[in-house]
Amino acid sequence: MNNRLKLTVLAACAAATLYSCGRATPTTDTKGRQPSRPRISGAMKNVMHKGELFPTINLDTIANKTHLYGLGPVAYLTGEIMILDGKAYKSAVINDTAMQVIETFDLKAPFFGYANVDNWSEYPFPDSIHTIPQLENYLNETTKQYPRPFFFRITTTVDSATVHIVNLPPGSKISSPEEAHHGLRHYSITDRNVELIGFFSTEHKTIFTQHDTWVHIHLMTDDRKKMGHLEELYIKKGSAKLFLPQL
Repeated sequence: MNNRLKLTVLAACAAATLYSCGRATPTTDTKGRQPSRPRISGAMKNVMHKGELFPTINLDTIANKTHLYGLGPVAYLTGEIMILDGKAYKSAVINDTAMQVIETFDLKAPFFGYANVDNWSEYPFPDSIHTIPQLENYLNETTKQYPRPFFFRITTTVDSATVHIVNLPPGSKISSPEEAHHGLRHYSITDRNVELIGFFSTEHKTIFTQHDTWVHIHLMTDDRKKMGHLEELYIKKGSAKLFLPQL
């Protein structure tokens, strides 16, 4: 290895806080504490395949709402939920081009993931990452020694993104994902500053992530007027900041 290459490698490793040459390294403080572990209520597969649309959690009953983060659908699949730093938001369909986003904890969900994260640490985010599959692979490769599962935050500008809101008609009964998505609406977001709250796990497929992914992510625009389950993403180069729970 020549001297120039050695210097490049050393600089890259030094720049990655709490990383060992690009990998998140779990540590504890002097009291031996670990990051807040996510809590999961219900299961996606019970909703999609068994038709269990009823609530498994009432968000108002979560005792500690300080620095609370979470995501999931509204009970009976009538909207989406996102909790950002102790504030809960619900999005619902108005029509094919408009949605309503309100702030409220008066919400119930058939499955839901949440965690109290008092402090976040910023981690490197390569300019080469633009899409959800690229983000998923990067999180997997760089956090193999980090406590899993975990929530993550990303603040960024999107060149484009697509979110959906579930919108099941009242009284519906379902037994498959296709039926669960009846009435679902897609919304496009272009050239906007957004915040993403995501959940990562290699052990929660069909529990809290879909069968073909390790991530479940919701997106909120900076004006709090658009929010939904993230389906497609293209991040503006150099704009993203990635945060993981502080170790």
